[in-house]
Amino acid sequence: MRKILMLGLAAATLVPAVAQAHGGPDNHHEQRMDRHDDWRRDRRDDRREYRQEIRREAREDWREYRRAHAEVFRGPAYYGPRGYAYRPVAPGYRFAPDYYARRYWLANPGAYRLPAVGPNDRYVRYGRDVIRVDIRNGRVLQVFGSFFL
Repeated sequence: MRKILMLGLAAATLVPAVAQAHGGPDNHHEQRMDRHDDWRRDRRDDRREYRQEIRREAREDWREYRRAHAEVFRGPAYYGPRGYAYRPVAPGYRFAPDYYARRYWLANPGAYRLPAVGPNDRYVRYGRDVIRVDIRNGRVLQVFGSFFL
C-alpha cells in the first residue's frame, strides 16, 4: 500500500512538470513571438537613442558656434512696443500685431543657424528670446529662450 501511495504521489508531481516542459506548437510560437517583440523593442530603443544623440550633438554644435561667434548674438538693445513688459511665452500664445511688426523680424536667420521657416512664418526678436511667429494670426510656433546674450 505504501508503494502504491508513493508511486501515485511521484506521478502527481512529475506529470505537470513533463507536460509543461513538452509545451506544444503554441508554446514555440509564443516564444518566437516574444523573441520577435524583444528584437523590435531593442531596435526601437536603438533608433530612439540614435535620434537623441543626434539632437544632443546638434545642440552642442550650436552652443559651440554661439560661444565662438558671441558678437553675432549681442544684438542692439531691444525696445518693445509701447507698454511693453516682457513675460515668457510658449507655443500657442498669440501676440498683438505690434510685437511681430517688420522691425522685430530677424533679417538673416541663417546667420544665427536657425532652421528655415515657411512663407507665413517669421523669426521675431522678443526681449532676449527669438520666437517663430505665424504672421497671419500672431500665434507663437516655436520659442528659443535666452537666445541673445
